[in-house]
Amino acid sequence: MAASDIDDDIPSPRLTADLLGHEAAERAFLAAWTGGRLAHSWLITGPKGIGKATFAYRIARFVLSGGGDGGGLFGGPPESLHVDPGHPVFRRVAAGGHADFKSVERGWSDDKKNRLRGEIIVEDVRGVGAFLSLTPAEGGWRVVIVDAADEMNRSSANAILKVLEEPPRNALLLLVSHSPGRLLPTIRSRCRRLALGPLEDSVVVTLLRRHLPDLAEADAQAVARLAEGSIGRALALAAQGGLELYREMIALLSAVPGIEAAALHGFADKVARGDDLFRTAADLLTWWLAAAARAGAGRPAGEVVPGEAALRRRLVHAAGLDRWVEVWDKTRHLCDRAEAVNLDRKQVILDAFLSLERQCRSIAAIT
Repeated sequence: MAASDIDDDIPSPRLTADLLGHEAAERAFLAAWTGGRLAHSWLITGPKGIGKATFAYRIARFVLSGGGDGGGLFGGPPESLHVDPGHPVFRRVAAGGHADFKSVERGWSDDKKNRLRGEIIVEDVRGVGAFLSLTPAEGGWRVVIVDAADEMNRSSANAILKVLEEPPRNALLLLVSHSPGRLLPTIRSRCRRLALGPLEDSVVVTLLRRHLPDLAEADAQAVARLAEGSIGRALALAAQGGLELYREMIALLSAVPGIEAAALHGFADKVARGDDLFRTAADLLTWWLAAAARAGAGRPAGEVVPGEAALRRRLVHAAGLDRWVEVWDKTRHLCDRAEAVNLDRKQVILDAFLSLERQCRSIAAIT
């Protein structure tokens, strides 16, 4: 299945009405709202793909609608941030046509709009301060979402910092961040932080069933374990045949230190054919090597493929933990460089597996 096929079926954060797995964060925001102590700036953090942007849009619609439609049975305080998809605010935010709402994301790198820039530049955030300072057109709040704040360069970060230093009244700035440590400390210190955790596997499976109803139950469970709490990662893995790649990879690793050359070259040829396939395979390989290293250090991981826990123990014992970490670090570095400077991707995959083979054989020879 192509990535585009899945992307066409999955609503973007601005179109998603429901959010699963982050009830505690929702309660925290509602407590601030109903308690009259709503911070002007919120930093929404957590791993990629867990619903941070969806949560930010959920907040934006709630605030712009004056408190959403989640009130209690007898008209008490709102019980959720839910706004019905038929609500005018929902529709206008989704269409980018609400006068009191603005979103900031990476802009296009060229006029043809073929590729997004690698960062949010100052032109992308220009006007945010002036926008938030205007009197709300509909008498409530003005809201800006920055997704993702980690992608701001120094100039755009400083421009946002100026807004944070003197926040206008009835203005709400929502910063989505995968890696808050990359942000300026002065930005972090001026925001209230809402940390969203990885989703439970059961929630990921529920969402997979919703978006990919034809995915087999056993495969959905396996993809959820690979995704480590990220529905975004789970859907990307499903789009790129990640589970099949993972099973092929485990079969190759199971043969170490005697991988059949034809099988290894076939796998390397396959994943070198496209950018998405290579990224998926590289991500899965470095992820598995890291999991094996952690298991060798006394932090065992669960299984996606039956027997892989025993495989981890065998390989870590065969190569030694220090050398295993060395293989992981070298593989990660090679994969990163393949993306950055266009190395031969087939050779990167071959080098990763052959490096592990050499380590295991050298230890076997010594013992």
